[in-house]
Amino acid sequence: MKTEQHVLAEELIVVDGDSSLWQAVRPLLDGALRLEQHDNIYSWHGWSKQQIDTFLASLPPHCSLIVGVWGTEVGTAGEQEYLALGCVCEVVEGEVCSVRTFEALEAAGLKAVKHLKPGFEDAFEIMRVARTQVASVAWALFTDKATWDEWLFAGNGDKVAIDKGELLASFARKGRCVLLSGRVEH
Repeated sequence: MKTEQHVLAEELIVVDGDSSLWQAVRPLLDGALRLEQHDNIYSWHGWSKQQIDTFLASLPPHCSLIVGVWGTEVGTAGEQEYLALGCVCEVVEGEVCSVRTFEALEAAGLKAVKHLKPGFEDAFEIMRVARTQVASVAWALFTDKATWDEWLFAGNGDKVAIDKGELLASFARKGRCVLLSGRVEH
């Protein structure tokens, strides 16, 4: 008999809900809760509970998922990049059991989020700290805000799910994002 899989663990731990980056994480958690509360036919911006359950079930029994999204703002000093979203989700047996922002990793030696920049050096450092503080990294996604928004919200409203994995892979092939597996971590 197959038991119902949940995207979020019954007792989800939010490690640093007072973080300045938490405001960017909150809508994602809201979307996940919407999917949890509906049947497998429901879709949120092209996402379905079934496709997320399938992805989470394919992961190692205890691992982490990382998302880093950089935005750009224009100021008196010109165009500057800033971390718009930085979070680590801990996954245990196919369920997200904890969520923390990159700010929670600062105590373990990660540089302050205002100093993190897009690029492999900081990406690998984020992955290293997440591995030591949370769990081995299954996947890490690093991208810009425009690509993130296009991927996150792509779909036909709440009408039908789309293949978000293939869409992300197409963005990676076009160089619009960097998708790293924990197996390539140094």
